[in-house]
Amino acid sequence: MRLYMLDTNTASYIIKGKPAVVRKNLLKAPESSVCISVITQAELLHGVSKKPEAKRLALAVKEFLLRAEILPWDSDAAENYARLRSACEKEGLPLGTMDMLIAAHSIAAGAVLITSDHAFYRIKHRLSLADWTKTPE
Repeated sequence: MRLYMLDTNTASYIIKGKPAVVRKNLLKAPESSVCISVITQAELLHGVSKKPEAKRLALAVKEFLLRAEILPWDSDAAENYARLRSACEKEGLPLGTMDMLIAAHSIAAGAVLITSDHAFYRIKHRLSLADWTKTPE
């Protein structure tokens, strides 16, 4: 069974319910095959902490995190991060720190990274990627 790791943007789309095509693609995947990185959890919680008045958002994120399988950061992820960052720096392919951590975690987990963020596609030769904002097949 393929494992699908949702990046932060994709998780946000699911939490907000739009675009609707993301939810359609999510429903096509077995629930046990979908996960997020603990890095994505941190980014979602950071977003909530920046908007303490947004009670609905906080509740929606909390509900999402209760249902999501959250993969912990481990030594394999750290080793993949080191290799990926070194390779990207050598090739002049910049990627933000949090995105680099999520990409490395996806590689370590052997997961397809679900993202519409074009930054990841610059290093696509190192990642297995899919964009669920596109119409389902």
